[in-house]
Formats: sequence, C-alpha cells, structure tokens
Amino acid sequence: MSGRLKGKVAVVAGATRGAGRGIAVALGAEGATVYVTGRSVRGGKPAIEGRAETIDETAELVTQAGGVGIPIRVDHTVEEDVKRLFERVREEQGGRLDILVNDVWGGDPLTVWGQKFWEHSLENGLLMQRNCIHSHIITSHYGVPLMVERNQGLVIEITDGTDYAYRGNLFYSLVKISNIHLAEAMAADLREHHVTVVALTPGFLRSEMMLELFGVTEDNWRDGALRDPHFIASETPGYIGRAVAALAADPNVGEKTGRVLSTWGLSEEYDFVDRDGTRPHWGRYYKKYVLKEED
Repeated sequence: MSGRLKGKVAVVAGATRGAGRGIAVALGAEGATVYVTGRSVRGGKPAIEGRAETIDETAELVTQAGGVGIPIRVDHTVEEDVKRLFERVREEQGGRLDILVNDVWGGDPLTVWGQKFWEHSLENGLLMQRNCIHSHIITSHYGVPLMVERNQGLVIEITDGTDYAYRGNLFYSLVKISNIHLAEAMAADLREHHVTVVALTPGFLRSEMMLELFGVTEDNWRDGALRDPHFIASETPGYIGRAVAALAADPNVGEKTGRVLSTWGLSEEYDFVDRDGTRPHWGRYYKKYVLKEED
C-alpha cells in the first residue's frame, strides 16, 4: 500500500474479527495508528462462545501491515469504558482522532432467522438493540467531540444493506436500518463542523465465522458454493477494509456525508479489488440472482 494515512489516528470499535478486523488491518496497511477495541482479549474468556479471535491478534496484524496497532479492551455498551477509551486517545494522540468506525455487532448468536418477532426471544431481540445500536451512540457521543474540536474527521457506521427494506428478522432489521439513520442524523448535526459521517455495507461477507459455518478455509472458499450457490459472490473482510481506507484517504470525502455506501460501489469509484484480485459486486449479483429466486 501507499502509506496514504501515515500520521492519521483511527478507532475501530468492534475489531476483534470480521469486518472490523479487515478495516483495522487495511487502515494499518496505509500507515495509520489504529486503536483496536472489543471485549475478547488474549488469555481471557471469549465474548462470543466458541470464537478464539482477540483484539490483541488484530492489533498485531495492523502493525505487521505497516501501521501501529493498539489493543484496548472496551465494552462499548458500558459508558465508563468508552469514556476512558477516548480520554486515552486524547492523551496519547494530542487530541487527534481522524477516523472512527462503529462496527460493534455480536448479534449473530441473538438472531433466529425465520422466526416472527412475537415468536423470537424478546430478551435477545432487545439485547441486540443495546449491543448494536446503543453502543454506536455511546461511542460516537464520546469520540466525535475530538473531531469537532479540530473541525475535521470521518465517522463510518457499518451496516447491512443500502436501504430501509425488511431484512428477514425484525430485530436484525431494526439494528441495520438504525445504523443507516445514525449516519444520516449525525451527518446533519456535524455538517457545520466539517465532520463527515457515512454508512457502509459489505456484500456477502466471508468472515471467519462464515468460513467455519460453510466448512471451508480462505484457500478453498469456493467449495462453499456447493452448499449455497450465492457464496460464490462473497467477499473477504479485506474488501470493506480497502473501502474504508479509500474513503479515509479521499480529500473530497465530505461530499458523501449522510449517504449509505457499499463496498461494490466504492470498488468501482476508487478502483480497488479484494484480496484475491477479484472485484465482487453483491449489488448486481443480488438483483440478478437472489431477487429472482425470491420472486
């Protein structure tokens, strides 16, 4: 990579695995200092049962890529944790924060697909809102003031989908649509302070959890299409990472504030590819194949 973000400071909230890890590493590859946050730390109990990934590993990958990775254990639903995080960023970076990525999720174990909302666990459905919406609000509440003070910055809300359509589960839909509206609303509040806020969606994300679910590795991932043909259109977490890095390096990114963006759209605009050299376009694939099945 080119080191386009050398000297920039980023916080990637929810960077233990998946999109968050891909984003943190891509920012590091461009030379950024990246605070990697999450609840799973080396030697501790995993925040999600059965998952071995840690923020320590992610931070090491950031440094190996060419940046500076700094792991900090943070539960983003706990206000004091988040407050301490940004106090530390302020102290260590002289008040500088250029990029804030809200990727806290953890809703997969709480979501039961195919269940109507009145059949679904209400406790898990409400917990999803706490974990994946409230955490984003708390994080921005304490992180954004560092940007306002310097009249610059980029906040990215990671979501799923580019519209307000139902996503197959009421609680899941509420989270992902709320993430989009958080970006729109924060952009309106921050416009006069020259802080850009966007929502960004990946396509069919080939995360660590998804590879395991399909019984494949990154080396033979195409075999997963034998189980689900749509898997052939999937993308690695590195793809959304490169999308975020491209946005962060764009001097005209402010023109996009308030919008919902996609990895496939940004790959065409900024001319980047996935880790394997391909250019997945979930939007086009979805319209051609998935919607046709649903009809």
